[in-house]
Amino acid sequence: MAAGVSIVRHLGGKMMRIGVIGTGTIATALVRGIAAAHQHITVSNRSAENARALAQEFPNVTVADNQSVLDQSDLIVIALMALAAPQILSGLQFRPDHRVISMMAGATLDDVAQMVAPADAAAILVPFPGIANGGSPVIAQGDVDLVQHVVTAANTVYPVQTDDELSAYLCAQAVLSPVACLAADAAAWLAPRVADPTGAEGFLRQLLSSSLMNSRADALIAALNTPGGYNQQLRIMMEDSGMRGALQDGLTKLEMRE
Repeated sequence: MAAGVSIVRHLGGKMMRIGVIGTGTIATALVRGIAAAHQHITVSNRSAENARALAQEFPNVTVADNQSVLDQSDLIVIALMALAAPQILSGLQFRPDHRVISMMAGATLDDVAQMVAPADAAAILVPFPGIANGGSPVIAQGDVDLVQHVVTAANTVYPVQTDDELSAYLCAQAVLSPVACLAADAAAWLAPRVADPTGAEGFLRQLLSSSLMNSRADALIAALNTPGGYNQQLRIMMEDSGMRGALQDGLTKLEMRE
């Protein structure tokens, strides 16, 4: 699924050309989220289906091969699977003046530096699917300002300082899937009890997203802790069933596997 994207952007007083190698789900979301803010995007033909879809969706997206993306770019975003990256990148010629941002989970900046030599491994970027629509969190290590320029002000960058801190963030972000499962299970329970199951599922999604967006998690829990209230009762029942312990154990196991 590897592909490349070349984006021309004004940065720090000069036109900086940006390339993205890899068009999986997250990389495609990244391109969709930043395309309107950049002048010209060239997607490599390694992933023909995704490349064609992006080119059809955006008038400023065209298609070329990976090496051509490097040749016409100053900053390269690599969005490959870490295990596959060495073989794919070994056939490409990086320049000493290339600056590289990695989206490869499990690859440190030192790992990336070896893969892209003689280029400069400048930063690690961890985006999420919501970046396609803006308003998404982004984790960054290294040159945070460079990452912010790439993802634009529409998204919020959360910087980390060390590999261990990045690893902890990557473990903690895995709470997204369990939370989504809770919402899906609640929607499935609600569906046969209401006239509009689709609207009910939308209600739960909006309830969760707006409540957490506008309040710290601990403050929200306190606000919903009315004695005998529905929220308090359900939370206590789930805690008694081991919910919190399972979460903590799961995060710790993920951390130990890093």
